Amino acid sequence: MLHGDAKKKAQLRLRRIAGQVQAIERMIEADRYCVDVMHQVAAVEAALRQVGKLVLRAHVDSCVADAIKDGDARARKRKVEELVEVFTRYGSERK
Repeated sequence: MLHGDAKKKAQLRLRRIAGQVQAIERMIEADRYCVDVMHQVAAVEAALRQVGKLVLRAHVDSCVADAIKDGDARARKRKVEELVEVFTRYGSERK
């Protein structure tokens, strides 16, 4: 879970991303040059990746760390499997 500063940062970034997406919509409505639109799409994708990093760090710092500290082998295994799935998904989307 996101708490404190990480939560505020994520919310701020998401509001900014929402504004960028609305700007892209306006660009398309205004028949703006395709390359200009694509630059804005790339900026939104990069911003979303940053939000993903914030969430992932919070997950590792809290959920994964707690599972390791608690000593429950099943909980650790589940968290490791979740991380592998996340890394696999993110890695495959980058290509």
